[in-house]
Amino acid sequence: MDLKLIPNIKHTDSNNFFLLAGPCAIESEEMAMRIAEKVITITDKLEIPYIFKGSFKKANRSRIDSFTGIGDEKALKILRKVSETFNIPTVTDIHEVSDAYKAAEYVDVLQIPAFLVRQTDLVVAAAKTGKVVNLKKGQFMSPEAMQHAVKKVHDAGNEKAWITDRGTMFGYQDMIVDFRGIPTMRQYAPTVLDVTHSLQQPNQSSGVTGGRPDMIETIARAGVVNNVDGLFIETHFDPANAKSDGANMLHLDYLEKLLTNLVTIRKTITNL
Repeated sequence: MDLKLIPNIKHTDSNNFFLLAGPCAIESEEMAMRIAEKVITITDKLEIPYIFKGSFKKANRSRIDSFTGIGDEKALKILRKVSETFNIPTVTDIHEVSDAYKAAEYVDVLQIPAFLVRQTDLVVAAAKTGKVVNLKKGQFMSPEAMQHAVKKVHDAGNEKAWITDRGTMFGYQDMIVDFRGIPTMRQYAPTVLDVTHSLQQPNQSSGVTGGRPDMIETIARAGVVNNVDGLFIETHFDPANAKSDGANMLHLDYLEKLLTNLVTIRKTITNL
């Protein structure tokens, strides 16, 4: 799929990986705008095609008292404001068929969560909006199995599908990335590596997912070396107090150095 099909995306001729980055969930307009402005400054400097990410609601939570959102329409309007203010595309995840049509009015890319990627009605509904559909590989699925999710999008009349790897369950409380999956999935669709979710430590007895943010650069470097098309990184200016997934998000202050290193690696790999 040609990145130029996404409205307002920049730096498509830079031969860089593209980036989906932002907070796990939209907490307020101020936080979304603050994060977006910082990431745009960095990606413009490094010529990285950028899509702002933010969940308008979080349906998959470990505990009933976990944060789920500030209200669907309120969060979606914030995503639209980010897009219009900075002239950039946006992505959000959906969980129900009705979400597809609702979110498609506000964002450019619809993301199917890993736990839901085999839900045919949801995938088809996303495809029929005509938006790019980002299919997150189920933690329980092989890379080869993702060809069928992509085919559902194509059979619904939409050729704009991506696959995102976010690790595979390893034991009960950890994830692991099998980098052999990247070239496999790239046969079916452009492939993204979700760096931060690959470092989650789910199923903790506390009901709050843990993580290993100290390994973010390790995983990201390996993805770039293995020719991944895009990277997905959740970032926040105060991860310790983020309302969702703070344990595995990258502190916004560290993003520029990380991306600078990754762009250098990309250039080296391109010249091999």
